[in-house]
Amino acid sequence: MTSPSAPHPATANRLTGAEHTRRALVRAGLVAFGEKGFEGATTRDIAAAAGANIGSIAYHFGGKQGLRAACAVYVVDTVGAIAGSVLPAGEAAPPAGPQEARAVLGRLVETMARFVVARPEAGEIVPFVLRELAQPTSALDTIYDGLFAPIHRRLCAVWAAATGEPAEADATKLAVFTLIGQVLYFRIAGEGVRRRMGWQSVGEAEAAAVAAAARANLEAMLAARVRPPS
Repeated sequence: MTSPSAPHPATANRLTGAEHTRRALVRAGLVAFGEKGFEGATTRDIAAAAGANIGSIAYHFGGKQGLRAACAVYVVDTVGAIAGSVLPAGEAAPPAGPQEARAVLGRLVETMARFVVARPEAGEIVPFVLRELAQPTSALDTIYDGLFAPIHRRLCAVWAAATGEPAEADATKLAVFTLIGQVLYFRIAGEGVRRRMGWQSVGEAEAAAVAAAARANLEAMLAARVRPPS
């Protein structure tokens, strides 16, 4: 399957018409499936939102189920690229020492906060994933196996290097879930946050403020867990 991830701006103008249509359908599918669920989202509405002919969904994906599968791949590729820009790749060894590991965690929290809060792709991805978590389909299997589980394991390994706690201990797993969850809250409850903060809109400045708060929380978590040298 050709990856439907968003192209880098420098190469976007080199996409063929078919590739543009495919990407537009995936983005429109994410929104429709996230808002209405699989049954509620119609191929006619998705095609119209993408500015495409209704037959293009069958042509590119074989139908609505194939489009949902492509949306899951898009999630894996897009979020995986964001996390992968900071985390050690695949089975690579975690950072050599606690200080390096703490720096990696800090960069990851800041990178993810800026993406989740300010990037339009996050507004499409998060509702789609939440819908899959509430009503699991094979798309969730793709997201879990391709993104959720491997990224969580890699984060647990970095956490272990930062704290000395076992990477697969329940306490480590829960700490990493907490780390991720605090960032996602700002997208899930974005409207409530905006109102309470008095923000007219959410852009780079607001994302930077959220990133700073999330990083401060991380430092507090680490300070509470890291044992001083004996």
